[in-house]
Amino acid sequence: MSTYRSEKPSSAGFATRAIHHGYDAYVGHGSLVPPLYLSSTYTFPTVADGAARFSGEQAGFIYSRMGNPTTALLEERLANLEGAEAAIVTASGQGATTSLLWTLLGPGDEIIADKTLYGCTLGFLGHGLARFGVKVTHIDLTHPANLEHAIGPKTRAVFMESPANPNMHLVDIAAIAGIARCHGAVSIVDNTYCTPYLQRPIELGADFVVHSATKYLGGHGDLIAGAIVGPKETLQRVRTYGLKDMTGAVLSSQDAFLVLRGIKTLALRMDRHCENAQGIAEFLASHPKVATVHYPGLPDFPQYELARRQMARPGGMIACELKGGLASGSRFMNALRLFTRAVSLGDVESLAQHPASMSHSDLTPEERAEHSISDGLVRLSIGLEDLDDLLGDLSQALDSA
Repeated sequence: MSTYRSEKPSSAGFATRAIHHGYDAYVGHGSLVPPLYLSSTYTFPTVADGAARFSGEQAGFIYSRMGNPTTALLEERLANLEGAEAAIVTASGQGATTSLLWTLLGPGDEIIADKTLYGCTLGFLGHGLARFGVKVTHIDLTHPANLEHAIGPKTRAVFMESPANPNMHLVDIAAIAGIARCHGAVSIVDNTYCTPYLQRPIELGADFVVHSATKYLGGHGDLIAGAIVGPKETLQRVRTYGLKDMTGAVLSSQDAFLVLRGIKTLALRMDRHCENAQGIAEFLASHPKVATVHYPGLPDFPQYELARRQMARPGGMIACELKGGLASGSRFMNALRLFTRAVSLGDVESLAQHPASMSHSDLTPEERAEHSISDGLVRLSIGLEDLDDLLGDLSQALDSA
């Protein structure tokens, strides 16, 4: 639905497309920055034009719950960066996941999901879909053979994160997507941790990708947004049913404008996130008070070779477990000075969170263990500060652990 057309070559590199794709300044009155459209509704030249738009025979905007020129440009750009036919942006990452799944699933259907997922995704599957007759099955998708054994004729979707939040487990996206397809199910990957700069699941065979654009795509901790990318025909159903009727999780044009601004620097920011994270992971792995470091860039990471196959770089997220468990982790968290104790991730600021007491606190210890989240696990979102300053803060906090 975008009104923009760009003459930039489609073969341009990632950073070039993140800055230019879908917008021609000369069509936009010469404005270097795409304009922000604040209108909630749109006019029709004639009754016939209005009828043609509502029937889908004529391209154009009707009401911002179904599309807006600013959100449409963001959708076009994200689809291009992910290598997908189309995209829909939403008011949050949770809005993206729920809008998609409410469209794809109905009573009697089954969704198979990995055991390790973002806490609110777990909540929606167990407290939302399951209440309305959808069977939710959790298995360990790090072993593709588990899916072969579990998938059945009523399985409509397979949902995964890779890397998984918060323990950094990886899923072989190509293998899982291939198994799902052979059984008539679609595969969905939450690509929030990587962004399309580091990993493109659709190119690996996945059908859909969801994002919390609040994180790296926005990048500055000042907005809430989400996105779905995938086949154009299905996403049109998501737009007119899952988004318009079921969730109403519509992204504001102001936040779309901010995400467009954020992804212009995505490549630069992700490179710095990765560089800092690699240095910190190596430091933590050599520290005597650290029991385990989960980071795809470490050669002793159990899925190191898989990370090298499907990720361009290891990313900016680290999970670690301190010797001494929960008490030691709490002392460490409280001693941090530069790292900020907060949930969320992907900001320019470095953040630290303790899933057992924060993002996954609504689960019992037994439920957390079932989903491979130990009470001593600490998750670090590595920001863009100077590496030496971050290392200094971690060092003094470990002294207190």
